[in-house]
Amino acid sequence: MLALLMCWAFAAVAEVAVPPLSGRVVDRTGTLSSADIDSLTRRLEDLEARKGSQLAVLMVPTTAPETIEQYSIRVAEAWKIGRKKIDDGAVLVIAKNDRKLRVEVGYGLEGSLNDLTARRIIDEVITPRFRNGDFSGGLAAGVDRIIRVIDGEPLPPPASRQSSGVSSDFDVFNPILLFAIFVVGAILRSSLGRLLGSVSTGFVVGALAWFIAGSLAASAVAGVVAFFFTMFADTLAWSGGGGMYPGSSRPSRGGSSGGFRGGGGGFGGGGASGSW
Repeated sequence: MLALLMCWAFAAVAEVAVPPLSGRVVDRTGTLSSADIDSLTRRLEDLEARKGSQLAVLMVPTTAPETIEQYSIRVAEAWKIGRKKIDDGAVLVIAKNDRKLRVEVGYGLEGSLNDLTARRIIDEVITPRFRNGDFSGGLAAGVDRIIRVIDGEPLPPPASRQSSGVSSDFDVFNPILLFAIFVVGAILRSSLGRLLGSVSTGFVVGALAWFIAGSLAASAVAGVVAFFFTMFADTLAWSGGGGMYPGSSRPSRGGSSGGFRGGGGGFGGGGASGSW
């Protein structure tokens, strides 16, 4: 029994770790240039903006001792690509040294990006280029074909930030905006007093948010944040809890520090594998 348990433990340790989802394209082999990654990323961002669906690409040296099917489903379950309850995500996994790849497909895309279609994309579009050493070209062509298939799937429209009450044009946690609030708030507090100055700052910032975003919810959120930030600015400035500007360490949208994340999509093993 002890020997059996030790074998299981060694097998678990030997599994290739699933890398963190640091972007829409994760290359652990050093194959793709930064320009290649940027170009693929822009295509994938555009897909999500238009359709709401998410597609991610992962390149690793090997998945051994696991098969690519075992490894890719672990990646899909860890990254949770696609929208929750819509499950419209897909992950393209390439094991370069193994010369194998797989398209893992979420439940919501299995109607259009079915096993046969995924296999044809692999065999007819991706692997011929991989055999010639053209990995960036194979990925670009494969991603484009997958996107065309997803475009033909009737999916719920993406929830815009505007409809949820937050505009992408107005980020109240932007460090530059927070600094401006601090300066304006300090002036109004010194001339009108703590309470009245904080209320006035909240009103000014809320009005600015309304003008930029055209959203009542965004205006209310911005005004409340500005009020509390001005009201307790002196406490924030001198506390040892992380600096003057709350949220200044917040990662930028879409950056490599975690701006992209999966939406909670589910996978059931649909998709196809291939080799070259």
